[in-house]
Amino acid sequence: MGVKQKLHAYARLMRIDRPIGTLLLLWPCLMALFLAAKGMPDIKVLVIFIFGVVIMRACGCIINDFADRKLDAHVERTKSRPLVSGEITVKQALSLFVVLALVAFSLVLLLNPLVVQLSVVGIILTIMYPFMKRVTNMPQMFLGVVWSWSIPMAYAAQLGTVPVEAWWLFMANWCWTVAYDTMYAMVDRDDDLKVGIKSTAILFGRFDRQWIAAFQIAALCCFIMAGLSADRGMVYALGIITFVGFSSYQQTLIYGRERATCFKAFLNNNWAGMILFTTLAMDFLVKA
Repeated sequence: MGVKQKLHAYARLMRIDRPIGTLLLLWPCLMALFLAAKGMPDIKVLVIFIFGVVIMRACGCIINDFADRKLDAHVERTKSRPLVSGEITVKQALSLFVVLALVAFSLVLLLNPLVVQLSVVGIILTIMYPFMKRVTNMPQMFLGVVWSWSIPMAYAAQLGTVPVEAWWLFMANWCWTVAYDTMYAMVDRDDDLKVGIKSTAILFGRFDRQWIAAFQIAALCCFIMAGLSADRGMVYALGIITFVGFSSYQQTLIYGRERATCFKAFLNNNWAGMILFTTLAMDFLVKA
């Protein structure tokens, strides 16, 4: 394999070619930074967290592929991943994971001790998540914690503490993550049943759409509470209304439980997150 092909394989391993996960991780992190700073956050903190999100998402993808390397060959969507195809060896993948984790930790060391402590928990959660699919029917709920951990870290970086307001946003993102990752799991449900991978899509069964709606409503309520706790105004309220619209549209997409439309519903959450963050940022400008 040539150098170009090898680099392309590494890029695929880190999902650089599929930024959706990075974006879904980024929007709530940016919301937390803006809420904690009551406007534009410290530039150093902002840059560190943006790079941290990109690196930690790559770490999560690598450890996920490592854990699933013997199962991915049996799943239509994952059978061409680099660890399955042999383009990347296990040793190479784990070496890259260690390097990226050390880079992320070195960035965190530029911040205060509380952020450093929270980051240790974050990396442990990241490593644990892929193995949850073997021991629990609710790996999406564990992912919700992993995917939301940047929120208390962002508050800690900006304020040196984690107020109650942060936990409203944490719970909002946790519920939202369970909802959209269940949509994602609906894409692989038939394959997962064959190979023994557990998911909320399997757990919820024929009530999957109703459970997703319940988590979307819970996320909405918590996003509202986070906004009220931070005394946000009408522009953020428009973002909340738009979030309702996106959630309703996603329900129409998953109604038939078809792979393509369920995946489309999952991808649509990027726009929901982007609009919610954008309206929050604009709300601070309007009320400045």
